[in-house]
Amino acid sequence: MTPHHRHPLARRTLLAGLGGAVVAAMAPRAVGNTAAPKAAAALPLTLVNNSGSFGNASVHVYVVGNADGRQVRLTPEGTPAPVALSDNGPDGFTDYAIPLAGSGETRLSLPYMSGRIYVSLGAKLKFKVVVDGAGRPALQYPAGWVPSDPGYGVLHDCAEFTYNASGMFCNTTMVDMFSVPLSIRLTGAKDQTTGTLRDGGRAAAFAAVREVPEFARLVVDDTRIIAPGHGLDAGLFAEDYFAPYIDEVWSTYTGKDLKVATNAGTFTGRVRGERLSFTGPAEVSFGKPSTRDVLFCDGALAAPNDGTTGPVAAVLGAGFNRSTLVSSAAQPTTDAASFYRTGLTNHYAKAMHAAARDGKAYGFAFDDVADFASYVQDTAPTGLRLTLTPF
Repeated sequence: MTPHHRHPLARRTLLAGLGGAVVAAMAPRAVGNTAAPKAAAALPLTLVNNSGSFGNASVHVYVVGNADGRQVRLTPEGTPAPVALSDNGPDGFTDYAIPLAGSGETRLSLPYMSGRIYVSLGAKLKFKVVVDGAGRPALQYPAGWVPSDPGYGVLHDCAEFTYNASGMFCNTTMVDMFSVPLSIRLTGAKDQTTGTLRDGGRAAAFAAVREVPEFARLVVDDTRIIAPGHGLDAGLFAEDYFAPYIDEVWSTYTGKDLKVATNAGTFTGRVRGERLSFTGPAEVSFGKPSTRDVLFCDGALAAPNDGTTGPVAAVLGAGFNRSTLVSSAAQPTTDAASFYRTGLTNHYAKAMHAAARDGKAYGFAFDDVADFASYVQDTAPTGLRLTLTPF
């Protein structure tokens, strides 16, 4: 079965900001087909608080990202306003919060832009406008996996989107962390929902990660679960966790072929001279990855948007995280029942998928391989609904 690799391969082009935070989400998960019907310039965005734990007055929303080459934030009136250093208040941070309506649903208008919809509960998030390397205003995002970040103690999470003339492309994400249960409903040519957790799914995810000793330190009280890649950088996760499995993959494919199917065609690879080298539509090869490379799908597994190396790297990244590379020489595997079956696997991503009602989640950067990400798209959207679902 050919994988549905429709999304760009640079999963996380997030620039490291001051103090370990994040500056400007530059790239969304997906871009549209420019031949598609033109989407309306303003899309109704409905925010629904069904958390059951926080009233509307305690929920704050931030819509931030990029429009027309500038970093912007959405005003309550639906206007993309460029971020400016003068937006920083006396405390050094902006207040871009959009309050929810006093009761019921909150309706906004979303213009063409790409970025994130953040929600914080109980307290506001502190975004900071800084100057980027080109001397332009840039927004420093919260980094909930960094203890020194001002948002570390705030319960918050986000969804990601790109909205342009080609349509709406959006997802919930656990690539960095998981905290607040969010559900996306996208209406238009189809009516699609993703991100909804099973009843008790949040608690089950926290419990599942706590139960695995190597992952337990990633759980921060009842606030969030930090993704293992960020945990590794913070000294909370072993730098060599995946080393035995990586060695096993290299040993396995020293003696036999690994087939990787992509939209460009099928690549055939073997380990030669310590590199996993492929022939097929193009010659591509990969050095032996580290645990960090596997968790971030980067480094030796970096995936340029070149149509050849990138798609193969994405499939390999998924196979490592799902622990399917040794058990199947034909990748990507498409049977979810075969994922995370080994003791040494990405138990964080496993917990995210187990908690999801539709089984889909963005537990790592290439979780969209074979369409297992909590991602939806529509070339003729009529509305986007983001719901805080019960804890």
